[in-house]
Amino acid sequence: MRRITLLMSVVLAILAFGVVIAADSTKVATTPATPKKQHPQEICPVMGEKINKKFNSDIQGQRVYFCCAMCQPKFKADPDSFFQKAAADGVVFENIQKVCPISGDKIDKKVYSDYEGRHVFFCCRKCRSIFAADPMKYLKRLDMPADSVKWDKDMM
Repeated sequence: MRRITLLMSVVLAILAFGVVIAADSTKVATTPATPKKQHPQEICPVMGEKINKKFNSDIQGQRVYFCCAMCQPKFKADPDSFFQKAAADGVVFENIQKVCPISGDKIDKKVYSDYEGRHVFFCCRKCRSIFAADPMKYLKRLDMPADSVKWDKDMM
């Protein structure tokens, strides 16, 4: 009787150990992936082909190049998904900003933030902090005519 109890205990211990090992091997790594090295745009964000600088769109302060005219409307239909994918691939688009997206003042090229493939410049550090709270609100301003934007001068 003792032998059977001992044998059952050993078998249960082996099974329990096997379950722990199996469960541990299915864990997903929680360490974030190493970000890709940032580089200028070289391929079309829509088709993945080599860019042709004749085909471009200016959106949210960035100049985006395409391989052909057919890609421009596809990009404009959902720019955020293309910006996010490009950022994951390390692409930083050409910045064409003239003004700070917060204040509307002249930008300082030393004060910037990278946001999902966009290299965004600001007039000061305070504006960079304000931008971090709601990036999309301020990026959309860069597509609007400057005289139609209510700039946040009162926050300065």
